Amino acid sequence: MHVAPLGSSTPVQDHVALAEIELCGELIIAASAADGERLSPDRIDEVLKVGAVGVAAEAQSGGAGGCSSRG
Repeated sequence: MHVAPLGSSTPVQDHVALAEIELCGELIIAASAADGERLSPDRIDEVLKVGAVGVAAEAQSGGAGGCSSRG
């Protein structure tokens, strides 16, 4: 994490936090479009691009993978 000194006008950027915010946004969009009360674990994996579908997509794109929506 990069932290700017106090009183600095330099914006602080944390790429991990920004990625997490983006993933949360994707989940919110998926949840708002869902018919049921909750997203299924499979649908969550699909949205977050993890599991069998996500691993295959990551392998094709050359990404590191390794994320999990369930812990």
